[in-house]
Amino acid sequence: MSSIFLKANWENVVMANYEVDPSILKPYLPKGVELDFYKYKTYVSLVGFMFKKTRLFEIPIPFFGSFEEVNLRFYVRRIEGKKVKKGVVFINETVPFKIVALLANKLYKEHYISIPTKNSISVNTNKDIIYEWKKNNAWNSISVNTETAQQKIAPDSIEQFIFERYFGFTKIDKDNSQEYRIAHPKWMTNTILNHTIKCDFGAMYGPSFAHLNNKVPDSIIMAEGSAVTINWKREKF
Repeated sequence: MSSIFLKANWENVVMANYEVDPSILKPYLPKGVELDFYKYKTYVSLVGFMFKKTRLFEIPIPFFGSFEEVNLRFYVRRIEGKKVKKGVVFINETVPFKIVALLANKLYKEHYISIPTKNSISVNTNKDIIYEWKKNNAWNSISVNTETAQQKIAPDSIEQFIFERYFGFTKIDKDNSQEYRIAHPKWMTNTILNHTIKCDFGAMYGPSFAHLNNKVPDSIIMAEGSAVTINWKREKF
């Protein structure tokens, strides 16, 4: 069996980042990791991106290889001696196909749901990108208008803090956690010119996040994306 569980292109990765009180995130925190701070603040990110050319164990997935995903995630680190593993924890991951959600929950022990989603992406002088998802008969959305020029991520920037994460951590239960490795090259970014967010955070992610419904994100950023691999091997701790 291949050591690579999932391989796909993650493209046009949009992140709307909101400062939240650390106490909101602690119930979701896997044992053995700690919250990661950027300039003394903790963040959640509302994320929209395209999954393309998806393969499981190097096998293409007919009919389900390309789709949009929306998720809510936050930032953690695991310290092992002198090594610091910077990673993410997903509160929720939304995809359009039930079979994808079923497999991901069974194999990943993650928190996927399947609801209607759609996207629109056009590239001319600028990029216009919109990701939409339907909850309780209402469409939510995150949309951006960006420049097409690509830029490197600056050291010590919010972009570096958000995007350069190479581990995923999962809370199995209150006493057990799981770690997996995510591999991709450093991403290039596009400057965002305008954005619109319409999200019922309370309905999607629970009452603890309802206060974000009408809040302007502290930052919104976008990466071009790349091929990404996720290892099959999981470390339980």
